[in-house]
Amino acid sequence: MSEVVFRNFKPQDREAFRTLNEHWIEKYFRLEEKDRQSLGDPEGQILAKGGHILVAERDGQLVGCCALMATPEKDRLEVAKMTIAESERGRGVGRQLLERVIRFARESSIRTLYLETNTKLESAVRLYEAVGFRHLPAEQIKPSPYARANVYMQMDLR
Repeated sequence: MSEVVFRNFKPQDREAFRTLNEHWIEKYFRLEEKDRQSLGDPEGQILAKGGHILVAERDGQLVGCCALMATPEKDRLEVAKMTIAESERGRGVGRQLLERVIRFARESSIRTLYLETNTKLESAVRLYEAVGFRHLPAEQIKPSPYARANVYMQMDLR
């Protein structure tokens, strides 16, 4: 088995980005309108708005992805649309991808990373905690556009 290569999103990744994300969302939840918008047009809904997408590729196939969504605060990004193909889970690809996302944010002078997830995604929550994300106290949580969000975490990069 060849090595996983981590790189920036390219236009030809659009379909794999959509498919990988739809698969995990539909497995645990339901696809929401906000998902359809960002997955249907990652260039317009993520990249053009100041976001970034990193992908993991093995043998020419996308096996993982993670978006950094711009927020109103210029020095804060939201970690979103992170998923790893089921065939790659348990091999450390998710951790490697997340570490690269964090490194990219630091190199881009981002002070804070934020994310929303769900308690059903136990492995993801444990991974986020392991790399340094901390749960936000209730008074710091803002309403989410996603019905599935019930875990809110943040990482200070300073």
